[in-house]
Order: sequence, then C-alpha cells, then structure tokens
Amino acid sequence: MKTIGKVICSNENEITVQIDSIDIFEQHKEDIHVGRYLVIDDGNLNKIFGVIKNIETSEKIINSELILLYIVKVTPLGSLVEEEGKFSFVNGGTNIPSPTELVSIASKEIIDTIFSKNGKYNFNIGTLATNNTINYYVNGNNFFGKHSAIVGSTGSGKSCAVASIIQNVLRIKEAKNQCKSNKINSHIIIYDLHSEYKHAFELVEEENFSLNNLDVDKLVLPYWLMNSSELESLFIESNEFNSYNQISQFKKAVILSKTKHNPGAKVTYDTPVYFDINEVLMYIKNKNNEVINKVDTDYGKPIRKDRTIINDPDTVYIDEVVEFASTSTSKDSKASNGPYNGEFERFITRLENKLSDKRLDFILKSYDDKGNLLKTEGFENILKQIIGYINNSNITILDLSGIPFEVLSIVISLFSRIVFDFCFNYSKIKHFEELNNDIPYTIVCEEAHNYIPRNGGAEYNSSKLSIERIAKEGRKYGLNLMIVSQRPSELSETILSQCNNFVVLKLTNVNDQNYIKKLLPDNNSSLVDNLPCLSAGEALVVGDAVSLPSIIKLPMPNPQPSSENVNVYDEWNEPWKAINFDPTIDKWLKG
Repeated sequence: MKTIGKVICSNENEITVQIDSIDIFEQHKEDIHVGRYLVIDDGNLNKIFGVIKNIETSEKIINSELILLYIVKVTPLGSLVEEEGKFSFVNGGTNIPSPTELVSIASKEIIDTIFSKNGKYNFNIGTLATNNTINYYVNGNNFFGKHSAIVGSTGSGKSCAVASIIQNVLRIKEAKNQCKSNKINSHIIIYDLHSEYKHAFELVEEENFSLNNLDVDKLVLPYWLMNSSELESLFIESNEFNSYNQISQFKKAVILSKTKHNPGAKVTYDTPVYFDINEVLMYIKNKNNEVINKVDTDYGKPIRKDRTIINDPDTVYIDEVVEFASTSTSKDSKASNGPYNGEFERFITRLENKLSDKRLDFILKSYDDKGNLLKTEGFENILKQIIGYINNSNITILDLSGIPFEVLSIVISLFSRIVFDFCFNYSKIKHFEELNNDIPYTIVCEEAHNYIPRNGGAEYNSSKLSIERIAKEGRKYGLNLMIVSQRPSELSETILSQCNNFVVLKLTNVNDQNYIKKLLPDNNSSLVDNLPCLSAGEALVVGDAVSLPSIIKLPMPNPQPSSENVNVYDEWNEPWKAINFDPTIDKWLKG
C-alpha cells in the first residue's frame, strides 16, 4: 500500500489526514478524491478502513517558505484484521488512531477482499461508483429476506434500478432467460401504477419465460373476498351522519347472504366466501321501506301490502323486494314505519351506482374463463392467479394503471391481504411439519407514496392497514416488501421504519435527504451529503445486507421498463403530426 500522509486529528466519527507534499497529492490524485478509500494505522496490528468525504487545502510556513498542504477528512467504516498475512474486514468498532499514524491508499486487493463475492455476500447489485471494475455484492438472504426501500427523485433511475435487481434475481441477462431449462423458485409481485414493468419482463417465446401480467382486463378479484374494512370502504361513506346504521345493516345482510350460499359453513363478516351483493342491496331496500304492524296480534312484525305478516324477515329480505302495507293510525290496521324507514335513500343510490359502474366489473362481476360466475369453489383459481401459479410465473405484475383511483387502495389492500394470508397459512402448515416456508414472496410497492402515505384521509386506510401488517409481521411468514418511492418523507413511518436495507438514488429534496439521514447509522449519515450529486443509476446502498455502505452504479436492465421521459423539445422540433383519434377515444371511453 502507498503511504500518502499522516493523521493530525481524530475522533470516533471523523479522522483528519494531512498530505505534506503537492507532489504526493499529484502522484496519487486519481485515488485521492471524495468516495475513495484509505487505510489508516491504528497503533496495533490492525488497520482502519475509511472513505474520503472532504478534501481541502491549508497553508503553512516552513523555513520562511509558504507550503501548500492538503487536508483530507475521512469517515471510518470498519477495521481490517490481519490473519496469516491476509486482511479481513470487520464493520464498525474501529479504534481511534493517534496523531502521526500513517495513512495509505487502499490497495485493489483489500477493496476486492471487502466487496468480493463470498458465502454470505452472494448477490451482485452493481459496481462501485468510484471503480467500475469492482463488483458490489450484498447478502442475498438479508436483502430479500428483510424489508427494503429504493428511493430517489424523479429521473434518478428508480424503475431501472428495480428492474435491474429483479432481472438479476430471475437470471435475465441481455433479454435472455438463463433458467429456461430449469425454472427457479423465485416469487416476486410488483404493484405497477404506470404500466412500466411489463416491457422489462416480456421475453421472446423461445426464452421460455412466463410473465403473469394482471391488468384490469385480466384481473379477477371478486368483492366477496374483501374483509369488513374493505367492503365498507367500497360501499359506505364513513362521514355520513347515519353511517353507523348503514354499517350495522350492511354487515347483517352480508352475513345472511354468506350463510345462505355456504350452507354448513361457519361464516363471519370477514370469512372469504361467496355472497350476492344484489341480495345485500335488496335487504337494504326492504329495511328502508319497512312498515311494522302495530295491532296487538303480531305486534312489531313487518307487514305486507296484503296485510300478511312476515315472520322471518331476515330470510325474506334477501330473497325478494317486499311491498309493504301503508302506514295507518286506524285501530284495526294500525301500522308505522320501521326503525330504518327512509334512512337509507342515499345509501341505496350509492350501492346502485357502484353496481352499474362498468369500471368496477373486475370486482363486482367476476367470471371464470368459461363465463361462469365465480363463487366460493373458485377461490383456488383466484389464489393461483394472484400468486402466479396459473402459468407458473416467477413474477406477477399487478398493473394498476387502469384501476379507478377511488378503489385503488381497496384493490391493493385485498391483493396484499390475500398474499399475506396465503403465506401465513402455508407457513403454519410447514411449521407443523417442523419445516420453514419454502415459497417466500417479495411484494414490490412501486410509487408507494400514492397508497401508503404518512398522512391522508380514510381513502388510504385499507391499503395502509394491509401493507403495515406485512411490514410488521410478514417476515415471519416468508413475505417481504420492497418499497419504491420518490418521496420517502411522505411515506408511512410505520412501514419505512421496518425496512432494514436502503438503495438511495439521487435525492434533491432536503426533507427527503434529512429523513433518510435519520434512518442511517451515525457513521454513515455523512454519505447522505453526496445524494444530490449522484448521477442517474448511482445509489447509496446501506443496511443489514451490505458489508460496507457504499455508493454504487447499478447496471441498466435489458429489456428496460417503459419509464423513459418524453424528449419534449426534440418532439416539438419534428414536423406536425396528424392524430388518429379513434383508438384514443375508444380507450378513453372504455375507462
């Protein structure tokens, strides 16, 4: 190693190094700049490994001559322990070197030793930004077995970073499937808000790669799979004055319909079995129109127009629309409005509008490929579609670009919860057999700030609840999150605080920079100062999966996602272009 200077000041977070000669600085100028690595003697057999974070000059008069000195600020990263003539790296726990200790440039052999592939660090995520000949490996089990976050401003290369990492997992290289003769057991789900990722995982037929791309035309997600909070988010306005009564009667009708269509089953409001939403609507209408008998005989029971008594209204109300008797004060025909008469007018209108909204057909009118209405017995095929087992796909893309915004949170909640419940129940079976879950999943939450924000109204409750549950409990059952966002400071703190690994691309917003800085260990926080200066595709990688936090260059994926920006000025300088409006309007009208 080449000695370049000595320590003049040090503390646990920063070591100041002095280079006494311009000649030495110029001779090693390529290796002495921000982001490069130095080795510092610690007075013992071991050495300190650090990264340059700042370089400045100082002047000093020696023998009446003005001498220019170079002052280098170094952040200590760990120790180099020598055993049998070889160095091994230990993260953190460095000694504080005394002034006058010698400082050297880290040799390529030492850097290779720290970043090279070994038993634990076996997943290549890119190359060092300061030396693209050195591959950067992370601990694959820690990176994908714990929650992670990929964050960066618009244009920093987030989509390409995500696609590059996943292509590496799936062994896709230069648009070739390296596992086409022997499918691997990877399971990844991407929530794609802008229909970007399909292009990155569509390979030619000869590559024998199966992509499970679920857009609004293919997605089958029946309403009867929803739990109570999702159903109420879809059908009930929580801010209406009588929402409590709406919920109580809606809940009762759902349970009645579930019981009717699943005889012998023990059902609750949350049991994922078929019920008929039209029967629920009919029940609410009957409650809204109900008239009660007030004559002594059969007092308090609903009464029909023909004066017959309804003895079992719960059964009748989900089977037919009842014509009730008129209210009367006559002694022989006395009758009055039921307790909810006239109260559900707006509720009924909302239910009818939802059921007639063709954009929601994938939820409210779900059929199998033979045109049969999907009921409880079709749940297996629905589950297989969601987790990629219809066509045995390593990757499922949930294309949310065609999903109406008002149900986006509900769709994400339901999809996430089904995946969680599958992993939970599959893991329990494996644990009973004294085995671990052998089908782990990762859910990639692209543009996560749009559905799991830190702040927001009731419209985000469903998705936040489901994904926060995965963040807190998913790891135990083989389900992990990869959170992707351009605004980390606007994300749910509960979710982001559960992330153990971060890939941080260029961040220009000060609030986002400070937020990320607070999440990092103290000795790495100075690296955040480089974030505004990163080039597209460069990222700071830090967390449980890395041997040493570093700024790396991620490779470009091939094929790339459809996330390129429009070259506006170039397009404006092209000759005027005519438009065929028909396809655009047809797509527009279809929603």
